[in-house]
Amino acid sequence: MGSFWHGKNVLLTGHTGFKGSWLALWLQQAGADVVGFALAPDTEPSLFELARVSEGMTSILGDLRDPKQVQSIVAKHKPEIVLHLAAQAIVRASYDDPVETYATNVMGTVHLLEAIRQHPGARVVVVVTSDKCYDNLEIERGYREDDALGGRDPYSSSKGCTELVARSYRDSFLAAATPPVALATARAGNVIGGGDWGRDRLVPDILRAFLDGQPLRIRNSAATRPWQHVLDPLAGYLTLAEHLWRDGAAYSEAWNFGPADQAPLPVGAMVERMIERWDSAVTVETDPGPHPHEHHLLRLDPSKAEHRLGWNARLNVPETLDWIVEWTRAFRDGADMRLITEEQIARYQSALGR
Repeated sequence: MGSFWHGKNVLLTGHTGFKGSWLALWLQQAGADVVGFALAPDTEPSLFELARVSEGMTSILGDLRDPKQVQSIVAKHKPEIVLHLAAQAIVRASYDDPVETYATNVMGTVHLLEAIRQHPGARVVVVVTSDKCYDNLEIERGYREDDALGGRDPYSSSKGCTELVARSYRDSFLAAATPPVALATARAGNVIGGGDWGRDRLVPDILRAFLDGQPLRIRNSAATRPWQHVLDPLAGYLTLAEHLWRDGAAYSEAWNFGPADQAPLPVGAMVERMIERWDSAVTVETDPGPHPHEHHLLRLDPSKAEHRLGWNARLNVPETLDWIVEWTRAFRDGADMRLITEEQIARYQSALGR
């Protein structure tokens, strides 16, 4: 990412999660002064702990649902750039506890944006939502940024609500602040990569079956998702933040960051390709359920980010699966996972030519 991030004061929410841990390490490599704010890791193991993410940053454990704590963090650390990744991110978990999902994803975002409004100083805010923020009509084409927001399940609905909250705060308060705050939202697809141990997620479930020698149970082998390596959308968030810093008014809107392959693989094909790469016998079973509703078809159209930000996904699905298997084998063999993760970030940046 060049020298842009060197010395920038960055607040990163959700830094203990899968995506947040990768992004925190990337920002550390780029020379940013990173303050992270999040709940404690909710998986065992966790990338945050395996890669010793906290060693190169200020790590604060807390809860976005506590507005006083959020106000205190923003007032004390005075971030120039805010990257908001913290969320309840699992569709099935949103059925189990919809109140927590809305409280975290919607009101947590309100608390953060209100703190930024009350304590001027930030120049750039990127609010990360999800491809599931769209009203999914199971159409073949990829969703575009001006398509209708919606969401049938509580998680997807909460992400549509988060988009509306961000838009309202931008238009009502932040764009007219002194100095103005450039705010954009970022929507990405099904992000996968090494170090993801989340529950009810396909790739972590596959890897647990490999490592534990247990049968793999899948819900719907025909469902398709826009699979992409975690570093591709993270590169999009960082690129978007740079554009917001330089010309915020022109980029303060919604952005899709989808995979390069616009013919996404179904779940069954992903399982087969992972098994081929691991080269180990795994029993695959169909989980009869019952299961809460999940959409079968979902695609994003990332052409706006490609044309206006100069961003594009660099890793196709075969490369992504190769990198995941490489990372997981290193974990299995007891490698230093901070070094392994940093090496993959450096390799990705080399592919970007930065």
